[in-house]
Parts: sequence; C-alpha cells; structure tokens
Amino acid sequence: MRLGRVGAAFAALFMSATPLLAEGNLASQPERLPDMEIDSAELTLSVNQFELETGKYYRWRIVHDGGEEFQIVAPDLFRNSWVSQVVIEDLEVKPLGLHSVEFDDEGTIDIWFVPIRPGDFDFWIEGYENRGLAGTFVVR
Repeated sequence: MRLGRVGAAFAALFMSATPLLAEGNLASQPERLPDMEIDSAELTLSVNQFELETGKYYRWRIVHDGGEEFQIVAPDLFRNSWVSQVVIEDLEVKPLGLHSVEFDDEGTIDIWFVPIRPGDFDFWIEGYENRGLAGTFVVR
C-alpha cells in the first residue's frame, strides 16, 4: 500500500510539472550553419566549433577541395541527433543512423539534423585529428 502512495505522489508531481513540448514541425526551415571548408593543402578547417541548441533544425554544409580522401567522423553528434537527410551533389539519402561521411574527391555534402541531447560532441577527420582537422559541436 505504501509503495502505491509513493507511486501516486510521484505521478501527481510528474503530471503537474510544466510540459516542455515542441509544437509544429521541427524539421522545417533549418538554420544554416557556416560552411565548413576543408583545405587539404594547408590541413585546416574554416570552422572548427559550432554552437547549437537542442530541438532546432540545422543544415551543416561540408565543402572539400578534393586534394585528398577524407572521412569526417562525428559519432557522438549523430548518436545524439535525429538526422533528417544527407545530400551529396543534389542526391538525397534518408539514413536511419550515421557515423561518418567520406569524400573521395572534391565536392559538397549537406547534413540536415536536429540535436536532441545537450553536450560537447567532437568531430574529426580520420587520421588527421592530431594535425588540427578536428572540432566540436557545443549543444545546449
């Protein structure tokens, strides 16, 4: 009987809290992040930190000059986001999950996503993370 009262009290407390619910379509009108350009000759990224908010829709454009094959890895960001689509040269992919994207040549990849958990999520170019090709998504 006592456990039933505790459970009922918890349920009443939970139900009386102000709900934090989003209204409308979260996957419409994305905020476009600054393009992240990869310079393979200089081994630099034009942007290496992004400030995001949970529940907002974003479009992350990655532009590669094609000088070298690069794989951009962001497992924690993608694990803690809903990925709507990946667009590669006007071809759309609707993934169930994502770990990384890879450039074999020059091109552009757009990743459309909604972060669902806060945190600091690192991304890097495989094999070059210690040479400056790395960054962080700060999600609040």
